[in-house]
Amino acid sequence: MAKAKTSGAAAKNPRQTPRQRLSREARHRQLIDMAWRLVRADGSDALTLGRLAELSGVTKPVVYDHFGTREGLLAALYREFDARQTALMDAALAGSPATLKSRASVIAAAYVDCVLAQGREIPGVIAALAGSPTLEQVKRDGEALVMARCRAALSPFAKGATISTASLRGALGAAEALSYAAAHGEITAAQAKDELFETITAMVKRSAASA
Repeated sequence: MAKAKTSGAAAKNPRQTPRQRLSREARHRQLIDMAWRLVRADGSDALTLGRLAELSGVTKPVVYDHFGTREGLLAALYREFDARQTALMDAALAGSPATLKSRASVIAAAYVDCVLAQGREIPGVIAALAGSPTLEQVKRDGEALVMARCRAALSPFAKGATISTASLRGALGAAEALSYAAAHGEITAAQAKDELFETITAMVKRSAASA
C-alpha cells in the first residue's frame, strides 16, 4: 500500500500545531507558548502575527483577536515574564530572614534565575520593546514595580535613608546586564548572582552612610 504523502506545508512547519477547538483562555495560553518557542528558535525578528498563526494552526484573525498587533503580542510576552519574575521574588523575600545579606542574596538569585528560566528569548523580546514608545513604557512600568519592591525590602537596612531611584536604576541595569550575560554563557549563573549581590549590598551601605 502506498504511503500517504506529507503536504508541503506540514513538511515546512514541523512545529505547527494541529488546529483544534479550545476555550479562549486555553487558546491564549497556546499562542503565548508558541510565541516563546518561535522567539527561542528564530529570534524576536521572526515573531509576526501571521507566522504565529501558521505555527499555531489557526487563522490570522484568531491571533489578531487576542493581541491586536505585534506590539500587543510583545507586550503580552513581557508582562508574562514580569509577572513570573515578581511572583518568584515575592515568594523568595517572604521566606527570607530580615537581614541585608539574605535580602540582597534573594533579590539577586530571583532576578537571575527568572531570566535563565526564560532562556535567551527574553533579551530579544526586551530589545524589541525599545523600538516602540508604547512598548518602552510597558518595560519601564515593569521596572518601576521591581525597583519599588527592592526599595521596600532593602530600606530597613539603610539606617533611615532613602535608597534613591538613581541607585536602584543602576542596580537594575547591572541585574539586566549580568543576567543576560549568564543567559548567553558569557559568565556563569553563580558569577552573575555573586556580582549582583555585591552591587545590591554596596548600594544599601552607600545609602546608609549618607543618612
